[in-house]
Amino acid sequence: MTRRPGLSARLKLTISYAGFLLLAGALLLALVWVFLLRYVPDSPRGLLGVAPNRYVLVRVFAPAAATAWAFLLVFGLLGGWVLAGRMLAPLTRIADAARMASNGTLSHRIRMEGPKDEFRELSDAFDTMLEQLQSHLGEQQRFAANASHELRTPLAISQTLLDVARNDPTRDQGELIERLHTVNTRAIGLTEALLLLTRADRRSFTREPVDLSLIAEEATETLLPLAEQRRITLNVTGEKTQTAGSAALLLRMVTNLVQNAIVHNLPAGGTVRVHTEPQHDASVLRVENTGHRLPPELVPTLTEPFQRGTTRVRTDEHAGVGLGLAIVRSVVRAHDGTLDLTPRPTGGLLVTIRLPATP
Repeated sequence: MTRRPGLSARLKLTISYAGFLLLAGALLLALVWVFLLRYVPDSPRGLLGVAPNRYVLVRVFAPAAATAWAFLLVFGLLGGWVLAGRMLAPLTRIADAARMASNGTLSHRIRMEGPKDEFRELSDAFDTMLEQLQSHLGEQQRFAANASHELRTPLAISQTLLDVARNDPTRDQGELIERLHTVNTRAIGLTEALLLLTRADRRSFTREPVDLSLIAEEATETLLPLAEQRRITLNVTGEKTQTAGSAALLLRMVTNLVQNAIVHNLPAGGTVRVHTEPQHDASVLRVENTGHRLPPELVPTLTEPFQRGTTRVRTDEHAGVGLGLAIVRSVVRAHDGTLDLTPRPTGGLLVTIRLPATP
């Protein structure tokens, strides 16, 4: 925004201080006149040695008052300039940090010392904002790099298969078509997951009453064949648990959780427990599974995009595109909820989601 030139805050404060002192001096002189000089007799004969009167006092008092008033003006300007500079020094540091941030430097922090006051609260809030911006920017950069890599991989495979088909007409075309279909399906799934993640981040959905218990039942019924194929037992318990949000996004959230719980489980004989319950002003969903023990330092990274447990290598066709828990986190955030991941002592993971409850 283009603004016309104006006075600086320091100069405005200086003028304000000086004006306040001049006003105080004028009031003091007015009080002297009202409560002292007006009661003194007014006669020029006081000049001949008779007792002092108003005429004499005014002749003596007026020059001294004018000198004092001029001194207050100079003192107010100089003192106000110094005091304003000291008071506004924190704003200068904050402005320098903001200017550096606008140029792309987000690593700088103000870290203002001293006791708590308005300027230091502003400084701490600005430092917190810079930390969040730096974190979000780094996350977005990693996400963009990983997404580019993930999308480039199926495209490169498709290009290789097409080159093989063009250079070797005698090769089995059915096998090539089947492999192209698999690669293309995976690329479409990744694209749809990216679009869903963007939709959740933008909160572009209409809120409506949703029962998490019905969502959990629908998700587990959909994934029951996968659980039976892997010999995993699915247990769904709980009661009616109302919240408000997008039924489609919440269904995708629960489906991703249950699918992850099935895929990242024991080779056989594992269990997955899905439980819903209302708690005071929250609607709670828990998904717990058996499996291998997870290092505590690994758990916070599971919600980052394209993270698949301890490795990025796909183990089978159900390993997903690495956006399962990232989508879960975005859906939870979009619904103003909280997501908690806790490794189980005996192996596996406990995922607890708390969403705002509705009557």
